[in-house]
Amino acid sequence: MSAVLPDTSAAALVLGDPTFSDPALAALQAREGSAAAWRAAVAADPLTAAAKADGAFAVALPLEGGRVFLAVDRFAVRTLCWRIDHGVLRFAEQAHLLADAQHSLDTQALYDYLYFHAIPSPRTVHQGVHRLPPGHCAVYDGRTVHVQPYWVPHFVDAGPAPRHSFDSLRDEFRGLLRQAVQRCADPQRPACFLSGGTDSSTVAGMLSEATGQRASTYSIGFDAEGYDEMEFARIAAKRFGTDHHEYYVTPEDLLRSMPEVAAAYDQPFGNSSALPAYYCALMARRDGVSRILAGDGGDELFGGNVRYAKQRVFNWYGAVPAGLRAALIEPALGTGAARRLPLARKAASYVDQARQPLPQRLETYNLLLRLGLDDVLTPAFRAAVDVEGPMRDQAGVWREARTHSLLNRQLAFDWRYTLAETDLPKVCGTTRLAGLAVAFPMLDSALVDFSLRLPTDYKLRGLKLRWFFKEALRGFLPDEIITKKKQGFGLPFGVWTQRHAGLQRLAADALGSLGTRNLVRQPFLDALMTQHLPAHPGYYGEMVWILTMLELWLRAHAPEFRIA
Repeated sequence: MSAVLPDTSAAALVLGDPTFSDPALAALQAREGSAAAWRAAVAADPLTAAAKADGAFAVALPLEGGRVFLAVDRFAVRTLCWRIDHGVLRFAEQAHLLADAQHSLDTQALYDYLYFHAIPSPRTVHQGVHRLPPGHCAVYDGRTVHVQPYWVPHFVDAGPAPRHSFDSLRDEFRGLLRQAVQRCADPQRPACFLSGGTDSSTVAGMLSEATGQRASTYSIGFDAEGYDEMEFARIAAKRFGTDHHEYYVTPEDLLRSMPEVAAAYDQPFGNSSALPAYYCALMARRDGVSRILAGDGGDELFGGNVRYAKQRVFNWYGAVPAGLRAALIEPALGTGAARRLPLARKAASYVDQARQPLPQRLETYNLLLRLGLDDVLTPAFRAAVDVEGPMRDQAGVWREARTHSLLNRQLAFDWRYTLAETDLPKVCGTTRLAGLAVAFPMLDSALVDFSLRLPTDYKLRGLKLRWFFKEALRGFLPDEIITKKKQGFGLPFGVWTQRHAGLQRLAADALGSLGTRNLVRQPFLDALMTQHLPAHPGYYGEMVWILTMLELWLRAHAPEFRIA
């Protein structure tokens, strides 16, 4: 595990080409480039410089007196890592470029990986190497790196919106969507991913409208019942007249590419949608596309995830008088007899979850916690980590958003953990491996700001998800897509592992060698492959995937790693 450290004591690192809101900075950028505009913005005020830039960016600027300024965009689409090396601040886009033989892996980061299926910032898997969180900037003063947010979501909390405002909001929203897609698109060869969901279908439709050209769309399918959404992608492609391309991922594709994709990330990454995203990007690249649009962000901005409605149902329990809850409901459901009755058991589970505060309640179905830390982790690994650390980190992020709305707080929470730490790295990592540039029009600053002032009732109306988004695009999107259930790029890995001998050997071999690293208990690994996975491949396949990808990453980047 070694790398040649970049000489960053003098050189600047400027990634992305943001738009500056300040006219003088925009003019300077047009004349002399982004680096000159950044230097002027930082010279005026380092603490407000990044707030003047829109778009995807990462910047590291050495200043006078040995100081360094660092910043990344609101969602960390472009990433920036740093470490202090003998009094010199080193920085790079990816963490592994700053690691060397003297820096071992961070065991807490490995626990975070098993907990989140990714390693959230500011930690990285390499000890002493840090990642700048989304929406943050930092100044190195020669001794210490001072990190602080320059952008925190500030929602305009309002009650139910007056009905007459819908038309104006709809028109504004459609205009912002069109402008965002136009800004992001490659005018020579407009192209986008198309899953058949609401977001990607919207981008596909707006792409042709914004560019005046026939857009190319790329879709992935799976020959496995319950996992394929190609029907809806075809509906959208037909509606918008796109030049549509399809590829069906096979078990052989996974067998061939899992080691390559795992090794391509600068730290362990366990989102199983990475493989289908990679094959979709590869199909586009081979077709001559150089820049592709992705639809990520719509659910998190406009209230489209099922968990938002689910948490609203749990919150209704808080409206029940406390006396009634304590004296009657909870004692009755807590009896052994009640727990043996299916309906009562379900009600008791509801109460148990409803009594937990947010964001802890969101981890009720955390795979690692449900399987049991004592059953999964070795004593040595568990003793070396803080198992409460992820929850403390989440609680801190939960408090950051400026809002009194529980739904808006959930959205902001997902902007960090679902988008910035998981979904965007998935797309950015796989497109980079395929040789493609990618952009996210749903995360355009103007659209994000629009969502911040959109009434809460327009995001989740009763239990209707992303109500405004769907109603505003009714007549534009096909009705079948507006009414379909959300699915996404789910990968049938567990199902395929039971049917495909090669995948089964790959997983068994990976878990066998992972067991020698003293991270995960060997009895758990044995039971996972021989008992749990055959009985419930859809459920336990996720854990097999996470552990397999961890081992494949370790083989590529830290083959000798083992917990003592």
